[in-house]
Amino acid sequence: MTKLHKSLLILLSATLIMTGVAGCTRFFGSSGDLVERVSDGDTLVVKDAQGNKFTVRFACVDAPEIPHSRKEQASKKASDRNQFNWGAKAQARLEQLVKQNGDRVTLTITDSDRYGRKVAEVRLKDGSFVQEVLLKEGLAKVYRPYLNKCPSKDLVQQAEAQAQQQGIGIWGDTDFTDPWKYRSVSKRQ
Repeated sequence: MTKLHKSLLILLSATLIMTGVAGCTRFFGSSGDLVERVSDGDTLVVKDAQGNKFTVRFACVDAPEIPHSRKEQASKKASDRNQFNWGAKAQARLEQLVKQNGDRVTLTITDSDRYGRKVAEVRLKDGSFVQEVLLKEGLAKVYRPYLNKCPSKDLVQQAEAQAQQQGIGIWGDTDFTDPWKYRSVSKRQ
């Protein structure tokens, strides 16, 4: 075999290997669950490898609310506008994070809630812990009533403390109402 033939054989082999590696996800699927929709700042609709769709509520945190009805969308109340403004920011940031990571997430399911949603810690393809990112950026708060079911509770509490100390996001807004307080007040009206 001549040097030229050897070089061509090596080049052809390398090309076939690289094409095979690049095409693996087409045949074997990508790792993680596919995000079908970002519902709000702490909820996703995903499809698993078997094609099952389900809703995932983020463990450990509570993000600001978004409007769910036409009445809420049209509300002029300052407390509503403030809550929905922060909710839109949290949702947009989550959409950005998911898209940057190929619309795939890895879930550590910790529970199910009363609405039948899976409660999970959510990680991106790049390894980022979504709840930690949202907390550090002041776009969510630690939800303490269920913190005992949060495997990464120390991490989320540290992330929140950091944002609070620096006055980032909702921590710099003196008019912001905690999402759980906002929901309890808005249900009574």
